[in-house]
Formats: sequence, structure tokens, C-alpha cells
Amino acid sequence: MAMKIYTKTGDKGTTSLIGGTKVRKSHTRIEAYGTVDELNSHIGLCRDLIQDNSIKNVLKEVQDRLFTIGSALACDPEKEAKLKIPDLKDTDVFYLEEEMDRMDLTLPPLQFFIMPGGHSTVSQLHIARCVCRRTERIIVDLLIEDEDHEYLIIKYINRLSDYLFLLSRYMAKELNVEEVTWRPRVS
Repeated sequence: MAMKIYTKTGDKGTTSLIGGTKVRKSHTRIEAYGTVDELNSHIGLCRDLIQDNSIKNVLKEVQDRLFTIGSALACDPEKEAKLKIPDLKDTDVFYLEEEMDRMDLTLPPLQFFIMPGGHSTVSQLHIARCVCRRTERIIVDLLIEDEDHEYLIIKYINRLSDYLFLLSRYMAKELNVEEVTWRPRVS
């Protein structure tokens, strides 16, 4: 018999963390891993829009890491040591840095702020970058509440937003879309 998707256990505004601890659905931990899930969905859309298989593979790897991060955030920190939760590693951060370095070699130096837009793929990458920054802010807020929290998650999410920015610039170049720079109006 197939398992039903609805359990009715959250009908009163609570949910369970991995490990069984009940918390309100408005808890910062729930907001954190929910926003990671939202980011993962945006990355999936970016992956669907991009034709380059090597970039698609990087984004698939990013999605896998986001599931890892979501698992860590969904776990009760007091019970995490006893549970088998996937780990984020420093090599995951280095991987993003290597990809950024590779793309950066092909791009003109950045002299002004870039306005999002010019192509739906570029715009979607900027949206993903903004969601990534929001994710980072929520996780940092969680860190204040939970001092044992893993700093590597923040480092990875911070680097991912940088990666998404560079990827938006790289895709603009690949799609022959002119980057529109922001030049402040001065009276």
C-alpha cells in the first residue's frame, strides 16, 4: 500500500524535526530549511534553462549540497550526533570557488553594479542569488539562537550566492546579452 502524502500531524501549526522534537512551523529552523528548499527549486529552474551540460552538472551538485544543508537544518541539534545526517565538507566550498575562478577568467572586470535582466536565464540566476542571500540571513539568525550550529553551512551559502552572481554574468556573455550597469543618477 502506498503511503499518503498528507499526515494531518501539522494541522495545528507544529512539525517535527529529524529526531522527533516538535516545534512551531514559524520557528527559525523551519524558516531556514524551508528557504533552502525554495532556493533548491530556483536552482532547479536555472538548471532547466541552461543548455551547457557542465554547468547543469555543477547546478545538480549544488542541489545535492542544498539537500545536505536542509537535512542538517531539519535535525534537532541535540540529537544530530546520534543520527546519520549527510555532511557538508570544505571541498564543497572549494568546488564552487574553482568554478568561479574558471568563469571569472573569461569575464571583463567588474567596474559597476550590474542590473539584473537582459534574458530570462540571467534574470532567474539573479532571483536565485537573491533567495540565496535571504537563506544566508535566516541561517545566520538561526546561528545566534543555536551556538553549536555549523559555520560551514553559512560559508557554503555565502559562496553559492557569489557563484550565482558570476554564473549570471557568465551566462549573459554566453547568450550574447549586454550587461546593463547601474550608474547612479547624480543631480
